[in-house]
Amino acid sequence: MSLTGLFNARWPGVALFDLDGTLVDSAPDLAAAVDRTLEQIGRKPAGIEQVRQWVGHGSPILMRRALAGKVDWEPAKPSDDALFESALKLLYENYRQLNGRHSTVYSGVETCLELLSERGCSMAVVTNKPEQFVAPLLEQMGIEHHFQLIVGGDTLSTKKPEPAPLLHAMEALRGSRGTTVMVGDSAADVNAARAAGIPCVAVTYGYNFGHSVKSLGADAVVDSLSELL
Repeated sequence: MSLTGLFNARWPGVALFDLDGTLVDSAPDLAAAVDRTLEQIGRKPAGIEQVRQWVGHGSPILMRRALAGKVDWEPAKPSDDALFESALKLLYENYRQLNGRHSTVYSGVETCLELLSERGCSMAVVTNKPEQFVAPLLEQMGIEHHFQLIVGGDTLSTKKPEPAPLLHAMEALRGSRGTTVMVGDSAADVNAARAAGIPCVAVTYGYNFGHSVKSLGADAVVDSLSELL
């Protein structure tokens, strides 16, 4: 399904993109940073396949899941807070050293971004990744020039699946609910788009905690962003 089909033959004026699992396969770097952190605190490494299922709600939740060894982590006991804070600092430092080293842009992404740019579409990255890591990763991947705005997981007081980051980006780029689309890979993206009142495209190759995105209720589901052209 093309983007034009979502807008009654009007190409969107604003496109909002998730980052990890949508534009970039950053799991190799994230997994390396998580495993290095776990080893530094005396834990066994989790491995890339496990970490892929933990990505999507930002670095603090990723670290919580890594410490718990599962997606559905339970709130930490007060005695665990110091360990979590220490581990999170280590994770940030480890990821800062690795950011972009092993990551790759998904097939179809650059073609989609280039055509959107040519057609005058304003674009933003709206991610739950801490903002400090977003621009360096985009630059490392060579796609930073396509985006007029970055909204990270700590840019505002809330993050996806809350709608505020999407609405903030849409308004900053002078879009409207009738001309803006969200493109992501997880329930957090689809639910944020629903709450914001804008259509959402979901990609099948992302990280959605190991589950299929086809049942999330996105307006379109694609195997590659090139299918939107």
